[in-house]
Amino acid sequence: MTLLALDALSVGWPGRAPVLSGLSLQLDPGARVALIGPNGAGKSSLFHTIAGVLAPQAGALRLQGQPLLTGGFDPRIALVFQQAEDQLFCPTLAEDVAFGARNLGLPDAQVQARCAQALADCGLSGLEDRPVHHLSGGEKRRACIAGALVMRPELLLLDEPSGGLDLRNRRRLITLLAGLEHAMLIASHDLELVLELCPRVVLIDQGGIRADGPARAVLGDAALMEAHGQEVPPSLTRPRASPVQK
Repeated sequence: MTLLALDALSVGWPGRAPVLSGLSLQLDPGARVALIGPNGAGKSSLFHTIAGVLAPQAGALRLQGQPLLTGGFDPRIALVFQQAEDQLFCPTLAEDVAFGARNLGLPDAQVQARCAQALADCGLSGLEDRPVHHLSGGEKRRACIAGALVMRPELLLLDEPSGGLDLRNRRRLITLLAGLEHAMLIASHDLELVLELCPRVVLIDQGGIRADGPARAVLGDAALMEAHGQEVPPSLTRPRASPVQK
């Protein structure tokens, strides 16, 4: 069964013209799909629509074959914000990570078990009592992901997950995401990260989908990328090294 289906979807903020129109897209369970495009193309607006924050202006959204309701909390979808400070608000890391599970009404023992597992998966065990504003940038990003994982979602929406990270924390993030089995939509300008994590790329610009296909084919199309304000990732332009002659 298809996990997520967008059918002729139009996306925009109330009282404004749609930023995206006529989007049709399907995502299978466990798939990793990158969403790329210039600033202002509508990536974050689309994520807010899928997460139920924004009502579609037209079209339909379905998760596991059932319509998605706007304005309601659906634990099957977890949105990780671009700015960690927009997501972290509890006094301590443990409280923040547990917040979503507690709002599901789970027994305390189950909340604690889920929280401990999410922290371990994200390399944050031992930091449970640390104030969230004392976490490093990389720790904050992983804390946001832990707060999403604790709800056991079917789909993760990750908005610029590597933004502002140094090389070490970026690599740690890639390793973390590569080890997860969840379906993911990843909006990112970090096209090397996209190449590592996502077999499929969807390019949006000028109000709609301009390309949808294998990552290396889409990202390696220089004319397409230039036409939509993107650049071919350096790893796709470097010549391959010749085999060593013995």
